[in-house]
Amino acid sequence: MTNKSTSSSSRVRWWLLALAVLSIPEAFAKQKRKLPDRAPYSDVPKRPEDSAKGFVKDVLLDQKQIWTSPFRIRRQNAKWWVIFGATTGVLLATDRRGAQQLPNTNDQLRVSRHVSHLGAVYSLAPIAGGLYWGGVLSGQPKLRETGFLGAEALVDCLIVSEVLKTSTGRQRPQQGDEGGHFFHGGDGFPSGHTIESFALASVIAHQYREKKAVVLLAYGLAAAIGASRFTGREHFASDVVAGGAMGWFIGRCVSGKQRGDGRSPAKTWSMTDVAPQIRPADHSYGLLLA
Repeated sequence: MTNKSTSSSSRVRWWLLALAVLSIPEAFAKQKRKLPDRAPYSDVPKRPEDSAKGFVKDVLLDQKQIWTSPFRIRRQNAKWWVIFGATTGVLLATDRRGAQQLPNTNDQLRVSRHVSHLGAVYSLAPIAGGLYWGGVLSGQPKLRETGFLGAEALVDCLIVSEVLKTSTGRQRPQQGDEGGHFFHGGDGFPSGHTIESFALASVIAHQYREKKAVVLLAYGLAAAIGASRFTGREHFASDVVAGGAMGWFIGRCVSGKQRGDGRSPAKTWSMTDVAPQIRPADHSYGLLLA
């Protein structure tokens, strides 16, 4: 029964991912149609990457950046990798004991599962879509971009989480002997709800970082969803913490792109600036690569 449930859940997530990708062309086709009685819409600057082709290109580029990020560790960000790795390692060693400390009452499980529904794809995707179309119809480019980036981050998270779930095969707290064993055909690591919630929260927080209330609300809801996956016995603590960290990273990766210069992200990230450097004082010359 457990294996069938896991397989069914995985198929549902892949179908949701496929539907999300396939719905992009239609969504952007509708955007290009003239909307009656909406003058502000025509005043909104067009983003060159607001297209199905641009969206897919961005996602592919994101995946390259995400999976190769460990090879680009520098002194400035090394401490975060160490903290993330050490915290996850400690939690992995204490997961089973930590899960047994929960009271596991019916009320706890029921409330936790209700809250965790907010972190499902079918809840987060409409939020991203609502932000996008809200920005389009109200003439707010920043809101529109937030929705676009949020949708991009969600697709990135679906891909990353499915790859990791399939490759690690970790059992959930109520599977097998409840030991959370890896490579046993499970889909517990990382928490999909948590990685997606924190990715969207990270995008929103980055876009509206000057509004502290928005930042606190976005991360507060994401944290509540992550906690509910633990208290609802759907995931171990390490699954949730790893998912939250990955989601935050993916959200920052997506929202941190330079998109305002009229070039696509692929061209922006792949171009190299070459500038001649001449210093008459010491009779030196050369080229500066950036």
